[in-house]
Order: sequence, then structure tokens, then C-alpha cells
Amino acid sequence: MTEAETAPPRVVVGIDGSPSSRAALRWAVRYAERIGGTIDVVGAIEVPMDYGWGAPAVDTRMDEDLARRNFDAELAETLGEQPPVPVQRLMVRGNPADALISAADGADVLVVGNRGRGAFARALLGSVSQRCAIHASCPVVIVRPEHAD
Repeated sequence: MTEAETAPPRVVVGIDGSPSSRAALRWAVRYAERIGGTIDVVGAIEVPMDYGWGAPAVDTRMDEDLARRNFDAELAETLGEQPPVPVQRLMVRGNPADALISAADGADVLVVGNRGRGAFARALLGSVSQRCAIHASCPVVIVRPEHAD
């Protein structure tokens, strides 16, 4: 048997601090518990200068530090001190949808919230979740927050 055949099921979940991403993380934990799996939690740091946008000069390290602190805080708040399943944390720099699609390669399932913190927060289905649903190489679960905004 290969390592992929003996490894526990892998659940990838994207978080961004939104109510639907917290719901997605809770759903992923419950699912991973039921199937004896592990979780890869992915957060993305999207810096405008990475894409050549005409934005004012900023210290991107401050943005990245803040994103990492928010990422850690969301995990601690949602999962507590002792998560019930093994959790791998992954912060990447780049487009959130691309980061999730890449991280989900070879995963059993990708879990995302139905809408995040993007400019179109009132959209029925967020652009990241939509891109993941179309392009991921594994099944995608799109989770709505437990309580309406």
C-alpha cells in the first residue's frame, strides 16, 4: 500500500474570519471526527501589490502580521485548546481561491463558507466558494453560517 492509501482522510477548510468560515471550520471538525480524518486549515493573505494594483504604499508585513494574528485567533476561538482531530495550519500569500484549490489537491473534501469578507459580501455565493466548487479536484462542501447576518 502507498502512503496515500494508508493516510487518514484529509479535510481542507478555508477560513477568513467571516461567520460562514467559522461555520465551515466547525462543520469540517465534525466531519473529520466522524471519518477519522485530519484537517488542513488554510488562510490566505492577499496583498494588492502582488497583482499590480494601483494601491498606496503600505507595509505589507503589518498586513501579514495582522492576518496571521486573526488566523490564530479564529482557530483558537473556534477549536479551543485541544482540537478533537489533528489540525495542520497553513497561511499562504496569494489569491484565496487559488490557495484553497491547490491545498485541496489530493484531499478527500474541501470545505468553504458560502461567502466571506470580500467586497461582494452580500452575494448569495461568494466568488471564492464558487471558484472552488468549479475548479477543485475533490468534492466541495459550501457551508452557510448557523445564524443569518
